[in-house]
Amino acid sequence: MLTRTTQREKTVLVAGGAGFVGSHLCEALLQAGRNVISVDNYLTGLQRNIADLRGFARFTSIAHDICDPLEIDGPIDAIYNLACAASPPAYQADPVHTMMTNVLGTKTLLDLAERHGATFVQASTSEVYGDPEQHPQREDYRGHVNCTGPRACYDEGKRAAEALCFDFLRAGRADARVARIFNTYGPRMRPDDGRIVSNLIVQALKSEPLTIYGSGQQTRSFCYVSDLVRGLMALMDASANPEMPINLGNPAEFTINELADKVVALVPTGSPRLYRPLPCDDPQRRRPDISRARKTLGWAPDVTLAEGLPRTIDWFASVISRPARPAGMARQSAR
Repeated sequence: MLTRTTQREKTVLVAGGAGFVGSHLCEALLQAGRNVISVDNYLTGLQRNIADLRGFARFTSIAHDICDPLEIDGPIDAIYNLACAASPPAYQADPVHTMMTNVLGTKTLLDLAERHGATFVQASTSEVYGDPEQHPQREDYRGHVNCTGPRACYDEGKRAAEALCFDFLRAGRADARVARIFNTYGPRMRPDDGRIVSNLIVQALKSEPLTIYGSGQQTRSFCYVSDLVRGLMALMDASANPEMPINLGNPAEFTINELADKVVALVPTGSPRLYRPLPCDDPQRRRPDISRARKTLGWAPDVTLAEGLPRTIDWFASVISRPARPAGMARQSAR
């Protein structure tokens, strides 16, 4: 006998669907033949991110805050929860709402998954590791988080959301799965989101000083958005629930100074580097151990920083206003 989900096209709800990662996920799901429902309150998501998707009959967008009760008519087979501001300036702007989005909002979506029998993927974060004392970070590391600091609304909110997911899973209430996402970049990042990749690219394109916090020797690992989306979909589609968090990120590690060097090589600028104090609780080192993702999902990133950074710069150059450059100062292609 055919199952309920093979008799029709699967329907997937993406909370945060108008955001940077969420819009790319919606696009990939549509290309895979899914019916897609985007739910977004547009605090950080943008209508333009999903403008091209509105031409699909299988795409629906709903303006809604997941902190409020939510019901959807008709079947839902899968739910991705990406509904939270992810950059420190954005999530610290209203820390109480950030915490409630992570806790109350996740509970709202888990309840929805329970009612519909939907598989649930929670977008957690490498921030649950805090300023880590283990390097690289494995999923069994419990973290070094300041639970009362200015980043706690996000760090602790995501940790609480993970706890909810595994409580629902152990209780048999929802097939909940957790991805711990490391620094992601690519087209559709907000130019004003305050993250290091967007900051440096926008400043270089505008011939403004390049702001680097701390010494610039702290490290990050940068995952291109298409790789992350592929990992999230692999986690959702895995036949068996891993029953443990899965790191999704690119293990190639760079200092912030190295990232700035790469941006300047692609966007020549005479602007100086402006070093400012490191924000409170900002991690010194960040690199994922993705052994579990390789083994459990058969996933690893494909796009190197040398490939993804020019694509990202091209996109930013198309959407921001910048001063004219003298002849001979045009950006050189790294492709």
